Amino acid sequence: MLLRHRLALASLALLLSACQSFAPSQSELPVQRTAWEAHTPGCDGPRCPLVNIDTLSFASEPALTALVEQRLLGMTMNTPDAVLPESLQAYQDDFLQRAEPGWMAYLQAKIREQHDNLVVIELSSYLHTGGAHGMPGRGFINYDRKLGKALSLTDMLRPGQEALFWQRAEQAHQRWLKASGLDQDARFLDTWPFTTTTNIALGRQALYLKYDVYSIAPYAMGHPELVIPYDQLADVLKPQYLPEQD
Repeated sequence: MLLRHRLALASLALLLSACQSFAPSQSELPVQRTAWEAHTPGCDGPRCPLVNIDTLSFASEPALTALVEQRLLGMTMNTPDAVLPESLQAYQDDFLQRAEPGWMAYLQAKIREQHDNLVVIELSSYLHTGGAHGMPGRGFINYDRKLGKALSLTDMLRPGQEALFWQRAEQAHQRWLKASGLDQDARFLDTWPFTTTTNIALGRQALYLKYDVYSIAPYAMGHPELVIPYDQLADVLKPQYLPEQD
């Protein structure tokens, strides 16, 4: 009986030890979602202008809350002379005041992932102010909770490795072309060559590159996403941005 009791205690200790070894190093950042939709006052019908906003706030990280709003507002700048609105509410009021029938604006921020002291936020927009279709947009915020800042590509990379990073991205582009059945389409390759993007996300399993419409593919193909596994970036990314794998 005593031997069985000792074995049970030893097994329990091993189980607890295993659980602890897989526990996250830091709890996820609490987030509050706020969403609303507004139409032109007094308008009734399917072509009434509307603004739909779906955003995030972080009580413990007010700088991140402000950054999310600023980045969403930046996605509304669809003309060279546009002025950045003071707030999402100010943008809504101004848009609806100027809007013509059929105009619409969608702005969204969502948590894509949280891991290794990073909060990865994906930003989306869709602005329709006339024409055959609206213009969608995408963006990312990679927020380092230890540093209290959003990371630039320079922050992520080892010194002097930017050229090598884009070589690995171009290899990911070749994989995407092959998976899409476009690697032998000479006309497509000539019309839509590889280019860089500022939309980079440090995911848990891989690094992601999101492309705007009309960048490496026609509008109908939406926002292409390239994937670079971390084992291809071990000599490119700073060690702290190579996620711990379970």
